[in-house]
Amino acid sequence: MSVMTTGDTDLEPTRLTVDDLQRTPDDGRRYELVDGRLDVSPAPASFHTLVTGRLTAHLSNCAPTGLMIMDGPGITLNAQRTRHRIPDVAVIRNEDFQMPYTTRPPLLAVEVVSPESVLRDHHTKKHEYAAFGIPSYWLITPDPDDPSIIELQLKDGEYTEVAAAFGKDVLDTDLPFPVRIAPQWLLRLDGDWREHVGGPKEADETRAEQETEKPENDA
Repeated sequence: MSVMTTGDTDLEPTRLTVDDLQRTPDDGRRYELVDGRLDVSPAPASFHTLVTGRLTAHLSNCAPTGLMIMDGPGITLNAQRTRHRIPDVAVIRNEDFQMPYTTRPPLLAVEVVSPESVLRDHHTKKHEYAAFGIPSYWLITPDPDDPSIIELQLKDGEYTEVAAAFGKDVLDTDLPFPVRIAPQWLLRLDGDWREHVGGPKEADETRAEQETEKPENDA
């Protein structure tokens, strides 16, 4: 974390707002704010970028009308505009889109966890996103040997883990909309990831059959 100060140790450190972010360099790093202090992350590594790109594309293909999938949107978390985060991916209602940054909770925030961001993503952002009221939070670990997705949902003001998928397992969730994701296909370079990222087709067909049979069963 980088902290901006006035240069005089007897003075209160200068509290930055989102307006100050416009003066940060365009150097590939991520500049966020924590109570008016800069929190700087290094430029994402290749696996991080690969996962983010594939996840954004897959969610975009599955999202219903009225929702947008955004890669790295800026989200201002408080009225003082001194707390600002940039999730790797977010799902936002069309009517909640704002410029230059959104001030309304997205339906989903996703962080791709890197070695240097474990504490930030699993603890700091987890509490910040919960306090802001983001209903769903995913943590993706892009481990080439055992990638994973942890799904958290907001309950009584705190996040509760509701599902997890590792490797070839499939995360099957209805929030923020029905979608299935096999973590390994967010990283694998062999085969067509677009064909496999949603898991085995047999599972899709079974789920479709179950949905079709529901009215008959209810009757």
